[in-house]
Amino acid sequence: MKEEIIRAIERVYATSPLVHSITNYVVMNVTANALLAAHASPLMAHAPEELDDLTDIDSALVLNIGTLDAPWLESMELAGKLMRAKGKPVVLDPVGAGASRLRTEASLRLLDMVRPQIVRGNASEIMALAAEIRRAEHLPSPADSPSTKGVDSLNDSREAVDSARLLAERFACVVSISGERDFITDGERTLMVEGGSSLMPLVTGMGCSASAVTGAYAACAAPLIAAAAAMAVFASAGARAAEKASGPGSFLPHFLDALYTVDAHDAADRVRESSI
Repeated sequence: MKEEIIRAIERVYATSPLVHSITNYVVMNVTANALLAAHASPLMAHAPEELDDLTDIDSALVLNIGTLDAPWLESMELAGKLMRAKGKPVVLDPVGAGASRLRTEASLRLLDMVRPQIVRGNASEIMALAAEIRRAEHLPSPADSPSTKGVDSLNDSREAVDSARLLAERFACVVSISGERDFITDGERTLMVEGGSSLMPLVTGMGCSASAVTGAYAACAAPLIAAAAAMAVFASAGARAAEKASGPGSFLPHFLDALYTVDAHDAADRVRESSI
């Protein structure tokens, strides 16, 4: 597996995939800079009139519902369908799922209509989506329940692994859960990534940027390895940046530098099979 992670990183470096993000305007600048630092190319566009042309040149598409409204959701659905018809990968970031009915229903609608290859979210978001599936199908609910504070998770990533497996099985996708430890599953195999820094949740756009970089790796590797490699690169860069930063304000520039110069072997060493 280590060799697969390293090959994915080398492939991103060699090809600089074009990652098209229909994302929230709070994080566009951070996300674009993270993609550049990760040796990918960013594209931010959501006008429906140009999506057919743009999806011809896109390497991957990332859908992020952070600042959701009806026109953007329609563009996400259109772009997602175009990418799938063209055989290109789609990543969904269900920002704030569980915080409002709109966000939860929009995420499930995109899962059903677009069928993204990878879903990347925090524990509460993943658990909220799985809870809706369980309610709809009259399945037993687990002891742990989703708890969210706006778009932030109050659940540990371990609590969301069973929910991630449920989503992976229902929608034939890979689910990536971010947290102190990241868990990535395709419903059968589960990987864990360790590293990062406690400063990362204090910087706006870290999770959204992780989803965008996941898009870059989705263009260069199979979904499970792509999702794990992206989180491993983030974990490695976060750990290195924390060694130099004195707080969240100085963390971001150090993080971008570390992401640009990431050690592929250090990143790969952070990924292991999970027994959970």
